[in-house]
Amino acid sequence: MIIGVLKEARSGETRVAATPETVGRLLGLGYEVVVEQGAGLGSDFSDRAYFEAGASIAPTSSADVVLGVNAPSPDQLAALKPGATLVSILGPALDPALVEDLAGRPITALAMDAVPRISRAQSLDVLSSMANIAGYRAVIEAAHLFGRFFTGQVTAAGKVPPAQVLVVGAGVAGLAAIGAAGSLGAVVRATDPRPEVADQVRSLGAEFLSVATARADENNVSATGYATPMSDDYSARAERLYGETVPGTDIVITTALIPGRPAPRLITAEMVTAMRPGSVIVDMAAANGGNVEGTVPGEAVVTENGVTIVGYTDLAGRLPAQASQLYGTNLVNLIRLLTPGKDGELVLDFSDVVQRAMTVVRYQDGKSELTWPPPPVQVSAATPSPAAVSLAPVAAADEKAQLSVGRLLGGVLAAATVFFALVALAPPALEPHLVVFALAIVIGYYVIGKVHHALHTPLMSVTNAISGIIVVGAMLTLVDDARTVVVLATAATLLASVNVFGGFAVTRRMLAMFSRS
Repeated sequence: MIIGVLKEARSGETRVAATPETVGRLLGLGYEVVVEQGAGLGSDFSDRAYFEAGASIAPTSSADVVLGVNAPSPDQLAALKPGATLVSILGPALDPALVEDLAGRPITALAMDAVPRISRAQSLDVLSSMANIAGYRAVIEAAHLFGRFFTGQVTAAGKVPPAQVLVVGAGVAGLAAIGAAGSLGAVVRATDPRPEVADQVRSLGAEFLSVATARADENNVSATGYATPMSDDYSARAERLYGETVPGTDIVITTALIPGRPAPRLITAEMVTAMRPGSVIVDMAAANGGNVEGTVPGEAVVTENGVTIVGYTDLAGRLPAQASQLYGTNLVNLIRLLTPGKDGELVLDFSDVVQRAMTVVRYQDGKSELTWPPPPVQVSAATPSPAAVSLAPVAAADEKAQLSVGRLLGGVLAAATVFFALVALAPPALEPHLVVFALAIVIGYYVIGKVHHALHTPLMSVTNAISGIIVVGAMLTLVDDARTVVVLATAATLLASVNVFGGFAVTRRMLAMFSRS
């Protein structure tokens, strides 16, 4: 089969759906690749570079699979081969007219922006890869327009305070903005309706501003992995927080988006008016209506009081080479998923929730089938509200808890009985070791059981070090005259060695995920 790479028709688009590097990876999956003339010029990829990578420079009208960044123009859609598969960012939730148009054509269409937020689909998640670039670029744009130091300076001529930065939303884009602003020396604060991201914000050196709610159990838990609308009470309290925080802030970066809906309005004109002249707001949700009152999509405007509101909708495209590389890698990962035989034959499997969720239109047996919207993909389970829990389940849960406690006590008593029996039968020299062994079990259970999942990788390094000590101690004991001691030392050496080598193997695989191939 032939994969075609479109030259983007949207005005100002600098990205391209494949780079010379990703072309080589597509060829490795058994496909032929054709690239439209001049497709990569906006990202500084010449036609010659694609040709040297193994692609042909030709129109995509004969391609079986067509890759694009944005939705193709009507002329490009008309030129698609009947039965072709189109893969690009389509925005089906926001553009029903495009969905209707696609459904009337003899093609299959997959939306890269409809990838479900589940673990095994992370390598396909275009929204995250582009948001990461856009968050970084938002800080660069703000720094350029701000025209002052981000970091504090103490000089013979006086002291310069650091810039005060507020990031609204701590998703992928928000965290990228926090990291970039913090690395420039700014004092960064961030807010998000999800309390669990507070640790991520603090890990980047920023202060997390929590919105106090009337209900202690109110939080933003989504079954899809994307943000969901908040209650009126939360919105009112958030507005008060922004009203208190925004006026004293030099740079505000907003990232709040809800898929399939206009962007929520968070920063009002009154808040903008209260900001100091020279302040900058970067509204990363401008393409969806904007989080800031007064945002003009695609432009940077200056208010009467000298505040610049940036509404650029091409932030990721302002770093075109890297954006194209990341986007092209997302597409390669998708094509690999759709090519189980690695034989250059694309297979769409509707039993796979990832492929099903991305499919907007499917062309099969000479007919086009509209498959949008897809069935929901369960990502996380929301905690049920207390009002929704009946008394019967509560009683059953109490009964189970009592049984669990009883079993636990029984297990503890049995273990204690065995332990005291071993102490009574053991030689006097072995008694201290048994006591240390029992204490180590108890301490290890409570210490490791309380470690946050984010620290499991460094914890593995610690356990490797402990296992190494065990190996050394056990090997020194192998020369003992007692056969029982030698047997136990041999078992300890073997098991601890397996733990050491296995731990390093797992750590190596995890580190390889962050290394270039």
